[in-house]
Amino acid sequence: MRRAWPAVLVACSCAAFAQEPRPDPAATEPPAPASESAAPDADAPAADASPELPEGMRSGREIYQAFLDGLAEPGCDAGATRYEQHFRHAPARLADPDSDALPLFGHVVDALRAAHLPTEYALIPFVESGYAPGARNGGGPAGLWQFVTHTARHHGVPVTKHYDGRLSPAESTRAAVQYLRKLNGMLGGNWRLTAMAYNAGESRVLRALRHSGEQALEATPGSLQGLSGVTYAYVDKLHALACVLTRAGEEAEWMARLDRPVLHLEARPLEGAGGLEAWALGNGQDPTVLRRLNPALGQRWTSPPLALVQAIAPPAPVALAPVRATAEVEEAPAVATTRVHTVRRGESAWVIARRYGVAVRQLLELNNLNANSVLRPGMQLRVE
Repeated sequence: MRRAWPAVLVACSCAAFAQEPRPDPAATEPPAPASESAAPDADAPAADASPELPEGMRSGREIYQAFLDGLAEPGCDAGATRYEQHFRHAPARLADPDSDALPLFGHVVDALRAAHLPTEYALIPFVESGYAPGARNGGGPAGLWQFVTHTARHHGVPVTKHYDGRLSPAESTRAAVQYLRKLNGMLGGNWRLTAMAYNAGESRVLRALRHSGEQALEATPGSLQGLSGVTYAYVDKLHALACVLTRAGEEAEWMARLDRPVLHLEARPLEGAGGLEAWALGNGQDPTVLRRLNPALGQRWTSPPLALVQAIAPPAPVALAPVRATAEVEEAPAVATTRVHTVRRGESAWVIARRYGVAVRQLLELNNLNANSVLRPGMQLRVE
C-alpha cells in the first residue's frame, strides 16, 4: 500500500484521409454483390477469444467490472482530493499477483452484489485493515472488517478463548454484509449514511438524522450534526477510493495487470474431517493457501469453521479395483513412460496434481520441489 502508481494516461489515435478526385459516373462499376465478397477464414482464431481458465480461477478484470457495475455513485469530481492521494497505492495492491487482496476483494464484491448492496462497501476493508484478514488493532478490533468482540458476537461470529472468528474472512464478511444490509434498510438505501452508521453505530446516526428533520434517502452527511469528524471523513475516504479505482481503469497497463487468473473464492464449512490437512486432502484444496487466506484456521477449532476456499468441486472418490488373482499368463513388462506438464500462468502445484490424479507431495518429490517452491509459467514438471 506504499508503492506509487503512475498517473493516468489517456491514449488517442487519429487517421488522415487523402482526398481523391471524384470518379466519372459513367465509368463507375456497380459494387460487387455481398455474396461475392471474400469470406473470412473459418479456421482463423477469434480475435477476442479469451483463454480458458482452470477450474476455480477467474479473471481479475471480471472482478473489477463487477465492482464498477455495483457502484451506487460512480461519478467523480474533477481533480484528486487529499484522500485520493492517501489511497493512491490501492490499485497497485490489487494488481500485485503476489497479494491476496484481489481474490479477497472479489469475494466481498460477490457477497455485496448477491445482497443487492452498493459495492462502495467493498472498500471498507481497504480503510479498516488494508484487506489483511489477520489484522489486529491491539486488544480491540480484528480481522478484515475490524469488528470489535461485542459486534462480532452479536452478528454470529464465534469469538472464544481458543478461536477468533473475526480472523476468518468468510465469517467476518458474512457478518459485515448482514450488518450493512440491516443498516442500508434502516437508512433508506442511502449508502453514505449507511457507511457512517457502520463506523459510528446506528443509534448515533439515527439520532442525528431525527434532529436534522430530513428523510434518510435525501439526507447528506453534512446535514447530520454532532457526529465525530472521523465518521464524516469515513464516507469521503470510501468515495475517494472508488474514484481512485475508477480512474485506474483508464490506465491500459494497470488493466493488463488485472487480466490474469485469480483465485475464485467461496465460503464453505470445513465439514467431514478432524483437521485442516485432512479436509484439504479430501477436497482437492491446498492447505498452505487455506492457512494464508484464513488466519483463523491456525487456531484450535472444535466445530467445523467457515472458511474461504477455492471454488472447485471436490474430487470424486476413487474406487479401488478388486485384487486380481495371480495371472495364469505372464504379462509383458510395462514400458516406463514419463508425462510432462508445462506450467501455465495461475496454476499451483495442487491444481496440477489434481488434474493428473497424483498427490501434491508426490508431484513435488518428482520435481525436487518443496511446499515453498514457486511455480513459474513455462516450467516443465514431471507428473508421473
